Parts: sequence; structure tokens; C-alpha cells
Amino acid sequence: MRVFLCEKPSQGKDIARVLGAGQRGSGCYSDTGIVVTWCIGHLVEAVPPEGYDERYKRWAIEQLPIIPERWHVEPKAATAAQFKIVKQLVGQASELVIATDADREGEMIAREIIELCGYRGPIQRLWLSALNDASIRKALGALKPSAETLPLYYSALARSRADWLIGMNLSRLFTLLGRQAGYTGVLSVGRVQTPTLKLVVDRDREIARFVSVPFWAIEVTLSHAGQSFIASWTPPQGCTDDAGRCLQQPVAQQAAERMPAASGAHVVSVETERVREGPPLPFDLGTLQEVCSKQLGLDVQETLDIAQALYETHKATTYPRSDSGYLPESMLAEVPTVLDSLVKTDPGLRPLIDRLDPTQRSRAWNDGKVTAHHGIIPTLEPANLSAINEKELAVYRLIRAHYLAQFLPHHEFDRTVAQLACGGQSLLAVGKQIAVAGWRQVLTAPEESDADNDDAPRSQVLPALRAGLSCQVGHVDLKALKTLPPKPYTQGELVKAMKGVAKLVTDPRLKQKLKETTGIGTEATRANIIGGLLGRGYLLKNGRAIRASDAAFTLIDTVPAAIADPGTTAVWEQALGMIEAGQMTLDTFIAKQSAWVAQLVQQYSGATLAIKLPPSPSCPQCGAPMRQRTGKNGAFWSCSRYPDCKGTQPVDSSTGKRGTPRKQRASRNAS
Repeated sequence: MRVFLCEKPSQGKDIARVLGAGQRGSGCYSDTGIVVTWCIGHLVEAVPPEGYDERYKRWAIEQLPIIPERWHVEPKAATAAQFKIVKQLVGQASELVIATDADREGEMIAREIIELCGYRGPIQRLWLSALNDASIRKALGALKPSAETLPLYYSALARSRADWLIGMNLSRLFTLLGRQAGYTGVLSVGRVQTPTLKLVVDRDREIARFVSVPFWAIEVTLSHAGQSFIASWTPPQGCTDDAGRCLQQPVAQQAAERMPAASGAHVVSVETERVREGPPLPFDLGTLQEVCSKQLGLDVQETLDIAQALYETHKATTYPRSDSGYLPESMLAEVPTVLDSLVKTDPGLRPLIDRLDPTQRSRAWNDGKVTAHHGIIPTLEPANLSAINEKELAVYRLIRAHYLAQFLPHHEFDRTVAQLACGGQSLLAVGKQIAVAGWRQVLTAPEESDADNDDAPRSQVLPALRAGLSCQVGHVDLKALKTLPPKPYTQGELVKAMKGVAKLVTDPRLKQKLKETTGIGTEATRANIIGGLLGRGYLLKNGRAIRASDAAFTLIDTVPAAIADPGTTAVWEQALGMIEAGQMTLDTFIAKQSAWVAQLVQQYSGATLAIKLPPSPSCPQCGAPMRQRTGKNGAFWSCSRYPDCKGTQPVDSSTGKRGTPRKQRASRNAS
């Protein structure tokens, strides 16, 4: 019997339909000689420390480090019934096809079950990039041998075990040390979550320490041949900062007074260059999350959920958890089919589709830059837009636009820079004239707007200028401005920082190593990491922005620098990539992680932590002091007289972070 093991019921239903396995059974579909069954995500999980030894139920420093000699997993209680069905079917299989998601976590979901069930028969791998019927048929005709994807399992296993070693040992160690210092909360340490948290803590501290500096700018309205335009004053050397901003008000004031009295502004030089911009790549998941956060205001988890629904439920787009925006060159042959399906999906696209050049080959088509997955694009078959909700439709249109952009000309514009002199002062006017709209026809909203850059010149069309011409001086606007602090992270910007962590690493040798790294976490895990930090109360939402809580500052100040260093985590991620490529063994990686954790436990087990405890609020019911606790919905304050008094309040209720008034918070962070 040939058994197909899928990741989710919906996936199993789609594959069963194409296979013709239409007989519904308990937890499966079947036909003669074929059974399609499924997991419900991970059906098994790593055994906690107390599963290895009962004494680990009590947290104690002397028990650390906890390093299993043989690793164990066990079925999850919530999905035990489905595991029993899968185990029975795998036991009857003469051949097994892994049909879970085509990534390392999908590989692990299937392989852990196969190991636990003791299956030793032949295995093949179904590698799907889309769940529409045509893509499933194509993948069924090109099954991969088991050995080809087995290293993905070892990489996922290495990730899982490293997370266990660091999380179980260091969370216990620093929580216990925190209790000795009077901190009652849990100090949760994670291989990826802690460096991610440090990014936000560092940004918040940068904001808190920021000292605004006043500066002055001048905008002058000029006109020539009846057309007005704006020129910006260029301050003389000796009165500016590194960014060229004038820091001396008298200099700016004098300049502003001289220019209206001048006979005009004389053009010194004019330079025009034609700029050609190619289209942006199709989306990888991280870039999709960044753009959806900025343009649509979506949380990163919400974007992932929508992308997953477009893939699984609506069959409208390809596999979403991709880390590459490039497309395999073999898919060029499918372009006419995809474009035809887009018109059938949305007939209103016909005028645009007719203007495309399906034979055009953008930089997106590059076999050398396609990883295990290609960019997220529309599928080969029409989708039903009436079944897609408003948010899903907005994300779908972004994905579709990035694909269509590949078949339109470059966006071309003339950028003109004019230098002028007025009353002994230098002025600069910048103009932009679009020559060819190109791919901007489908991506009308720039992904980087002038609003993101306070110093960006405004977009304007200059009149026909040449050296020697005189322009009439109109309004002179002297502006008193202040430098602004960095902006807090949004979830989308945090994902971007996690991906591009090499930019934040100062060690030149490490920076060179990390140029090609995937950064902190993976496309599949970053949303979950951020969600976990929010759930534990380490991150707090403030509109679209996210801030670090007092507990986050405590944790980052407490743990060793190496644990919180984003560079360390990115190096580990590179090591996981080496396992995936067969360049390092699972045992070697875990041995190194175990030794490192043991060294940290030995180094810090006798340490005394200097923790700044946040002031405890009074119980709103009885007036007694309150303590920080963590529940299923995150952190909260609880009455110290519990269970006699059950008063509670949120940690961020009427406070800046974790019960600390905002003014106190700012002064502490600046110190």
C-alpha cells in the first residue's frame, strides 16, 4: 500500500482529489492501493526535562546543564487520535511518500513520525510549490528520492535540539538567578527570540538617549517662463553637521534676508541623467511581510496567515514560506498559462495583459539564485476572487503586481539637478520627469516614499533651465527644525532587521561571514518568534509600533552578551545551512551546542544578578503590593495575597512598560 503523508487535512484533500482517492475514511482518503493521510502540524513534540527524569520538575541550578544522552519525542496529547491513525497506516505501508510542506520544518514533521513508527520501507518526497491541480500533477510526476531531502530533516532536528538546550537550560538558570535577586518573573531565553528582543531593546534605548538638535533650512520658490519650482539652500561649510544641516541660526537668518533682495537666482549649472529602474523581484515571505506592514498595516503573522490561505485555501498563489524572490528559468515556459489564468480570474486585467511582453526576461529568472523555493507568484489556474476577503485580496494584488511587473519595460525618468546662486547663497533644485512609466503601471505606490526620508528632495518637474539663465525669486521660507529620533520598530521593519542582521554586526570578520546569511530565524519562523515575544509580554504593541517591556530590558541586561548577540544566532543559522548542504553532521553541531551551554552554566551558576526591579503597583482591590506573573494571555500583575485576594491588572495599564511610569522609564533607559 502506498501512503501519502501530508501536513494538514486541506493539503491531504487536494492531493487525494488529484490521485482519485475519493473514499473518505477516519483521518484519511483512500483508493485501491493508495491512502492519503495527514498530520495536524507537529503530531509529536520534544520531551521536556521532567520526561527524562522526575527530579527536573523542580527547577534547581545544581541540576544544570540538562543534556539528554538520547533524545526523545512523544505524541502531542491534543492530536493523539490522529497520530494513532497515522501510525496504523504507516505500519501498513509498503511505500511512503512524504507530502508535507516543502521546507525543513515540513520534512521534520514527517520524518519524526516515520522514526517513531519504526518504518523502514522505501520513501519518496513530493515537492510542491503550489496546491492547484496542475502543480500537484506536475510534482507527482517528478517525485524526489528520499536521500535528496533527508538533510533538511537533520537541519530541522539540529534547530529543534539547539533550541531545547538553550531554552530549557538558560531559561531555568537565569530565572533562578533572577529569583535570588528578587525578580519574580520568568526570564525566558531563546536561541532566536533573545537576539530578536535585543534589536528592539537597542532601538528603544537609542530613542530614549536621543538628544534633539535644532537646525535651520531654507526653501525658496523660484519661477522661470511662468513655471514655479522649489530650490533648497545649501549652507556654507563650517556651520553644518555631517548631514549638511545648518546648526547656526544667524547664518540661516542672514541668508534668508539676503535672497529676497537679490536681483534673481542665476543658474550656475544644470545636469540631467536618464535613470532606468528594473522591476522589484517577486516576493519572498519576509519582503511580503515588510511591504504589507508598511502599506496595509498588517502584522507579520497576519500576512503569513493570509499568504498561507491564498496558497492552501484559494489556490491563488504559490508556496508562501519562501526565502527567495527569484524564479527558475524553466518556469518561463509557463508564463502564457499564468497570464491567461490571471485574465480568467479577473477579466478587467485584459487591457494590461495585452501590453505585456511575455517573452521579456527580467533579473528574476535566475536558476543560480533560486533556493529550495522560488518567489511567491500566481498559480497556473484561475482563482475565485469572490471567495477572497478584502485583506486577502489586497495581498493577492500585491503578489500579482510584482509578477506582472516582470513583463513591463523598465521605469525610466530624467533626473535634473540645477545649481543656482542667489544673493551670494547657493541653491539646489532637483527635478524628476517620467519618460517611461514601465512597470510602475502595476506598482503605482512606491515602496519607498519621500515620507520615509526627511531629507529627500520633493518630486517636481523643473522648467527648461540652462546655465546663465535668471529665475525670479518668490517666497523665501526659513524653517526652524529639529533632528528626530529613530522610529520605533514596526513588525515589518523588525522582520527586515532580522533578515539583514549583518548590517548591525560591528565585528569586520563576522560581518564578512554574514553577508550571505539568512539572518535571524527563517521565513517560516520569524512571525512566530515575534508573536511569542508579544505573548510573553517582552514586546508591547503601541499602534503599529512595538516597544520593549521592562522585563525585556531586565532580560537583555541579565543574559551573557553572546546569547543576545544577533551575530551569534546568524552564525548558528549558517551552521544549520551547512547541515542542510551535507557539510556538517547533526551530531557535531549538537555536541558544540551542548559544550557551549555547559560552559555558560558553569560560568554563571554562581553569579549574582544586578536586576533593576520595576516598582510594584498596589492591588486595586485590597491595596497590597502586586507581583508580575505570566498566564496563557501573557504577562500581568497579580495581588501578592493571592489566593486570598484575586486582584489583577495588565502590565501596561496606565504605564509605559511593565508597570513603570513613562517618565521613570525614559530616565532609566537613558542611564
